Order: sequence, then C-alpha cells, then structure tokens
Amino acid sequence: MIYPANFEQKVGFDRLREQVAALCTIRGGRERLCAEQFSTSQADVERRLALADEMRRLLEMERDFPDDEFVDVDYILSKLKIEGSFLEVEEVVLLRRALASAGAIAGFILGRGEELYPELRLRSRGIEAFPEIVRAIDGIVDQYGKIRDNASPELQQIRRMIREREGQAAKRLQQVLSNAKKAGIVEADAMLSIRDGRAVIPVAAANKRKLQGFIHDESATGKTFYVEPVEVVEINNELKELEYAERREIVRILSAFTDSIRPEADRIALIGDYLSDLDMIRAKARWAVANGAVKPIVSTDDRLVLRNARHPLLQQTLRAQGKQVVPLDLQLDKRRHILVISGPNAGGKSVCLKTTGIIQYMFQCGFLVPASENSELPLFRNLMIDIGDEQSIDDDLSTYSSHLLN
Repeated sequence: MIYPANFEQKVGFDRLREQVAALCTIRGGRERLCAEQFSTSQADVERRLALADEMRRLLEMERDFPDDEFVDVDYILSKLKIEGSFLEVEEVVLLRRALASAGAIAGFILGRGEELYPELRLRSRGIEAFPEIVRAIDGIVDQYGKIRDNASPELQQIRRMIREREGQAAKRLQQVLSNAKKAGIVEADAMLSIRDGRAVIPVAAANKRKLQGFIHDESATGKTFYVEPVEVVEINNELKELEYAERREIVRILSAFTDSIRPEADRIALIGDYLSDLDMIRAKARWAVANGAVKPIVSTDDRLVLRNARHPLLQQTLRAQGKQVVPLDLQLDKRRHILVISGPNAGGKSVCLKTTGIIQYMFQCGFLVPASENSELPLFRNLMIDIGDEQSIDDDLSTYSSHLLN
C-alpha cells in the first residue's frame, strides 16, 4: 500500500521519473520507465537494481560500448504484420539500424566475462543479429539510404535510360538557350531552371511568345515567364514515364523484401522489446551517473541505514547555485523503529522525511539511489507519508487535526 495517492508528488518522485524519461531515446523505453512500479518482491527489486547498476558500471568503464541512439521499431513491426503492405526505404533503413544496434550491444555484453554483467548477459542471451536480413537490406539500399541501381536488373535498365534522356534534354536545352541568347530573346546571363519537375528557360514577359514552348510558371512580379521549349517536351514526357516506371519497380523490390521478412515479424519483435528494455535501463544508469546514485545493500534484518543520503532534486537545485547539499545519516531497526525529529523552521525536518521517503521508494521501484553504497534498505510492504499543511477550512479542521485524521 502506498499512501496517500499523491505520494510520488509529495516526495518529488514524479519529477525524478520525468528526468529519467527524458534520457530515453525511444517511445518503448519511456513506456517501460513509466510502468516501473513499487515492488515488494526482493527478487524483483534486486534484479532491477542489478540491471541498472551493471549498466551504470558499463557506461563508466567500457569506452567502446556501442552506445548509439536506439531505434523504435514498433511502427515498422505493426506495418510488417499487415498483409499487402510494404516498408518504405526510410523504414528499411531504420530496421537495419535496429537489428545492427541490438546485435552489436548483445554481442558486446555477451563477449565480456560471465561475472561482469550477469543480469545484462541474461537479458541479452538469445538476441539475434539477423545477418541474413541485414545482407538483404544491404543488397537493395546503399550507405546513403537510397535504393541501389543494381537492386534489380529492371531498375538498373530504367535508371540507365533516365540518365540518357536527362543528358539528351540538357544538351538540347543548352542549344535552345544559347540560340535564344544570340537572338536577344533571353538575357545574356539567363540560366536553366526547374519548375514542376520540368527544365525551363526564364524569358522576359515581352518575349514569351518568341520562344516556342509551354509556359509552366511566372515570377511573383509577372515580369518573367518560365518556358519549356517545344524541342524537349517529348524527351521530358519520356522522362516522366521512366520516373513512374522507376517508382513501380522500387515498390516491387520493397514489397518483395517485406514479404520475405514478414514470417520473421515475431522474432524481430523481440529485438524491439530488447532495445526498449535497454533504453530504459540505460536512462536509469545515465541519470545515476549524473546524480551520484548507486546500488545499496538489500537489508535482510529490517535495518534501514542511510549513509550520505541526499534528496536528488534538492541536490540538483543547490548544485545549480554552486552550493553543496548537506547529506543525511539515519538508522532504524526492529528495536528502534521510531525517530522523532525536532528543530526550528527551515531546519531540515521535512527534507529529512522526504529524502528518506524518496530513496526508499526509488529503491523499491528499481532505481539506483543517491546515497553511499554501504547504505542498507529493507523491503516495506507499505509506504505512508503525512507531510505538509493539509488544513481544510470546509471541514473546520486545524493543521494538527488534519494530520491526526490522516
């Protein structure tokens, strides 16, 4: 039981979770982070803490870790499962990045010693790199994310014809432009332009009828018209037809590729799950590195021992001001399980309560905590806090009475 319902807001954990979520790079990672809940299972808490701590140590110690931004493949997978659909070139490129990234990370972790990252190794076991799919993608997409000319014999032929027609059109246009300049129809410094995908010549309004062709556009002032010379209209029409044929062949290539990997959709989904998990774990670790958070000792005798504990939000605020937070040392056990704190206003009583509350809550939510590694935290079934002025005028309760009611 967590009391009250706004416990996370009371201790500042909601803001902390937002900070960690901002360090995720994909939607799947953020969703998993938002789903991290308070747990009373020792095995679950220890596993989640170990994953975060192993990633923290990995980020700090392994300079050659493939720590690129992850790729979210959820949309690609949902599209892949629809019969008759095909992945666009950009989606194929993203899929390759995801497969390569997952394979590189899993290979890196599994390549380290058994004792270094046991939980990360367990999570990385069975992750496939799908080399056959990567090879298939490399066969149709180049390093710039464009469909290769030799992705199919038909596409190679079409693109060869496109280059030939473009060369013919450019040669004829230059001839027409040169003759028009000599005849004084266009300005001496006039250059070819493109309008609606067509190569055109800029002509002064007064001379627009002197150059035979089709007018495609005019300038904002109306002083210049853009004419497609009649000599290249037929070639340009052929080019348009070839461009349509090129698009049809690209769609055919992409459809064939998509159909070939569609049976692997469920296996590829495991890659998406893996990257989402790693993204969440890495975000926790990055936040821990930036805020000096570590994995504490899991207490087995109900001892609560905080050493050098800091409230993370207060620590961040003071650090921005060039100040140091005053750390907290505290110990409770079965025999001494109640602690009375007294002192003047602004003496740190509320900070002490909130620091203890947020650290314990972080711990049981699987987050590394801002305290010394020799701190000891037990597992509580319930966390309850009553802090702040909850006075209710409507109910005629004093501040003291409202605390008693809570």
